Amino acid sequence: MTAKEERSKSAQAGGAPFVTVKFAQSLDGRIATSAGDSQWISSPSSLRLAHQLRREHDAIIVGIGTALADDPRLTVRLVGGRDPLRIVVDSRLRLPASARVLADGAARRTLVATTEMADGDRASEIERLGAEVLMLPARAGREQVDLRALLEELGRRGIKSALVEGGSGIITSLLVERLVNRLVVVIAPRIIGKGIEAIGDLNVARLTDAINFSEFKTRRLGPDIVFDGRIEWKDK
Repeated sequence: MTAKEERSKSAQAGGAPFVTVKFAQSLDGRIATSAGDSQWISSPSSLRLAHQLRREHDAIIVGIGTALADDPRLTVRLVGGRDPLRIVVDSRLRLPASARVLADGAARRTLVATTEMADGDRASEIERLGAEVLMLPARAGREQVDLRALLEELGRRGIKSALVEGGSGIITSLLVERLVNRLVVVIAPRIIGKGIEAIGDLNVARLTDAINFSEFKTRRLGPDIVFDGRIEWKDK
């Protein structure tokens, strides 16, 4: 079964899209320095891979932390192909109107997922730019967008695959909620030391509770190593 067929089957079976999480990290598991500097940890070859992955997915998702820190365009530029639907997960609507995902006509293909905690005037401002503001429930006990509800809504809209590019908070939440199907990690030959972890606390107390993979492959890409694996979720 091809990757495209697998994503389609996953979407049809569970309603939600097939979710790929991709990030670049240092050898010691950091996605940024303690000062927040993250561009670019990996090589130009790996950056091209990131754009290839964007082209292969229907939507691309980032958290508000990444949107504020990096101000990404979330477009396909280094390879040929269409841009995915841009999605920013922003529970309080902190995304500024000047963000690249809203500028120069980009807003028409941008969705901002938020909650009732968001400011109504800011929501109206973002919608006037052409983006869609999607109100979703907050995760139980947390002031965060319910990611399962977001993915289910994307599935209802015909989105079959979604690429998540960070940051650490949304990646960790998706893994805790067991909502990730595929993990693509670019490992750069750098050691940063104290910095921002790629993945936070997953409540793993025993090695038997660690996340495992049904299959994976590794390859060299320029100076980097790429790990590409399919997660095997155990029945609780």
